[in-house]
Amino acid sequence: MEPRAVNVIGAGLAGSEAAFQLARRGVRVRLYEMRPIRMTEAHATDLFGELVCSNSLRSASLETAVGILKEEMRRLGSIVIASAERARVPAGAALAVDRGEFARALTETLSADPMVEIVRREVTEIPAGITIVATGPLTSPALSAALDRIVGSRNLYFYDAIAPIVTADSIDMSVAFRASRWNKGGEDYINCPLDERQYRAFVDALIAAEKVAAHPFERMIYFEGCLPIEELARRGPMTLAFGPMRPVGLTDPRTGRTPFAVVQLRQDDRLKRLYNIVGFQTKMTYPEQRRVLRLIPGLERAEFVRLGSLHRNTFIDSPRLMRPTLQLRARDDLFLAGQMIGVEGYMESAAAGLLAGINAARMCIGLQGIVPPPETAIGSLIAYITDSKRENFQPMNANFGLMPEIRSRARGRAKKTEFAERALAAMGRWIADNELGFDEAAQKIAASGRA
Repeated sequence: MEPRAVNVIGAGLAGSEAAFQLARRGVRVRLYEMRPIRMTEAHATDLFGELVCSNSLRSASLETAVGILKEEMRRLGSIVIASAERARVPAGAALAVDRGEFARALTETLSADPMVEIVRREVTEIPAGITIVATGPLTSPALSAALDRIVGSRNLYFYDAIAPIVTADSIDMSVAFRASRWNKGGEDYINCPLDERQYRAFVDALIAAEKVAAHPFERMIYFEGCLPIEELARRGPMTLAFGPMRPVGLTDPRTGRTPFAVVQLRQDDRLKRLYNIVGFQTKMTYPEQRRVLRLIPGLERAEFVRLGSLHRNTFIDSPRLMRPTLQLRARDDLFLAGQMIGVEGYMESAAAGLLAGINAARMCIGLQGIVPPPETAIGSLIAYITDSKRENFQPMNANFGLMPEIRSRARGRAKKTEFAERALAAMGRWIADNELGFDEAAQKIAASGRA
């Protein structure tokens, strides 16, 4: 008898990936998405997988943990990776996308899949049966309350900030110059150089600018990898110069010298009309953003199509609540995935959805859940967020520090290569042992974006 449909709540990166993994395994999916019936504070469309922060999915290099994670997901037949590659825009060594094309690719593929039923409404109670909740950091209050009734009031939260986007033709290219650090990627980035006087004046203005106030009942907890620029500036006058405004690897072709500091802008759409200010997430008020950011040389007349903002991100205490299979300890048939389980980053969220989809599909046919080896990028990340001995849990990106140490004399790039080779070999064995190979028909679907 054919199993009932698996419920997937939320069509962001994790939910979309989970739905696709279920469908390609012959499992019917009921995919719930509340937009546009109910919008969030950050989303602007009803498309699946809408990227509300950066358009960069970070490094594609196998010399980085997130690059290894991408390759592992590619070998597992990730629809998120396939859609990203279709919508790719130049970004040096990073995988960046035209966010509109990317979201449309996901939406069109899943909407056309006969195994996926799209339900456009808000879910306020967690349904019976096998269910994956992947509603992300902006989970609605009603669904959060329903989840609390299952796991207890253990939700934590932090604040995430969005970087501004400017139009390309409003950037003064007589001041700014095109280059990538160390010439990796050619001229993919636009760079606005600052001398020491300009840098210090900018930092002073940033610290003095009016900020959006938090509600009095909300604690200010930031993820270290996504700090607002004003929070960085408060830590010391040179923090930005060693952070998002670091000039290393860049030479101004007009002077032949490395600037004192630099602001980088990265292409945000395929037509090169929009650029986001890299690492410049902020909680300044909108009028102050326009004033302060126009102090940056080359952005004096910048036209902003999106200003930075701040929103509350919710995540659960995963080490005490979840199993490594991404099932809740309190309810076997309830899986959680995405940022709400404490993985930080687009790829990490999608990878969690991928694993939840695989294990929900296995549950449908009476098989036990499986977990990737700790030597892999995804396996090491899952081990981190579900380690029951972990205290003071905070969200985490994929990184080499999570992977088991390699006993080798290799250093630097050579050691990173060893990490990558070990991870991909382990992933290959795991795929073969569990018969997870991506069949040719499904591969064509992901590559073309059509069902």
